[in-house]
Amino acid sequence: MSAASLVLAALALAVWLYLLLFRGFFWVARVPAPVAPPARWPSVVAVVPARNEAAVVGAAVSSLLVQDYPGRFSVVLVDDHSDDGTAEIARTAAASLGQSERLSVLGAQPLPAGWSGKLWALGAGVRQVAERGDPPELLLFTDADIAHHSTNLAELVARIEGEHRDLVSLMVRLRCQSRAERMMIPAFVFFFAMLYPFAWSNDPRKRTAAAAGGCVLLRREAFERIGGFAAIRGALIDDCALAKAVKASGGSIWLGLTRETRSLRPYPRLGDIWRMVARTAYAQLRYSPLLLAGTVLGLGVTYLVPPALAFAGGAAGWLALAAWAAMSLAYLPMVRFYGLSPLWAPLLPATSLVYLAATLDSARRYWRGAGGEWKGRVEWRSQS
Repeated sequence: MSAASLVLAALALAVWLYLLLFRGFFWVARVPAPVAPPARWPSVVAVVPARNEAAVVGAAVSSLLVQDYPGRFSVVLVDDHSDDGTAEIARTAAASLGQSERLSVLGAQPLPAGWSGKLWALGAGVRQVAERGDPPELLLFTDADIAHHSTNLAELVARIEGEHRDLVSLMVRLRCQSRAERMMIPAFVFFFAMLYPFAWSNDPRKRTAAAAGGCVLLRREAFERIGGFAAIRGALIDDCALAKAVKASGGSIWLGLTRETRSLRPYPRLGDIWRMVARTAYAQLRYSPLLLAGTVLGLGVTYLVPPALAFAGGAAGWLALAAWAAMSLAYLPMVRFYGLSPLWAPLLPATSLVYLAATLDSARRYWRGAGGEWKGRVEWRSQS
């Protein structure tokens, strides 16, 4: 038993040393420096899918309509069969700003087989834009729960133009106020960055490709080059599927953090975050029982072995304690990015256990035919 403990503790430490030193320094939580303004400002249309977002859509639409952007810019909101007055609230928000003419609201058609609801709604918005004639050079895909700071669009356009990118995206600042949010949200972003190191995604020489669906700016030419949303129509993790398609087509992509553009969606209880994770976790594993088993084993060694053996004594205990310290060191920048006490960093093993349980629940829901549920609609299609 002592030999097995020694091997497990050594393996856990080796994993964390690799993650700290050889995985694109994913753990460095830093807002990138801005890019100089372009010589000309291209036209942009924002497409916003919304399904029962009455609580947040007014603020989200308002934040778009007051953007300090020198170029031509308008907003299309696609009401995805809401029954809570989402569309009317969006119109009222625009009218209160005197910006009604810059907002178009349309209703999504019934969801066809093989499509995820969000991509179908986004596609409807893009089609309406195309039917107007004089299509924009850039498309901004953003969620109905995102509040954009006033220069966000200008900064994104400066980056896509100045760095000659085809897609730029921001991991917006998620709400982190309730106890459940403080426990789970920084870890959510940390795990995402570990899975898709931003530096690797931004490097055209590497295959890693990622985007954050709450805020994606895309060249219309690149969108058409990949075949539009039809190419990824069944993807539940649509943001990364879009980034992968753009990068595979020869495009250059970029993903970064922001402190100012933020999500308005609250997660007051642990169950709220659990459902968010369970919706797509098994899709991330390509619905594979083998990958699920490997994930359980990997998470166990990486996150649970260090605290389990840290006080075992002997060499195993010291190695496990070093692995726990390395884990905490890696997590600390994200904890501080969200303005939390450093004392949250050593608690990552407990948080990872919750994520592991939610991942298992995601598989259970899929096997029961209830995977990918979002606001009463089940979407269990396979990942594109």
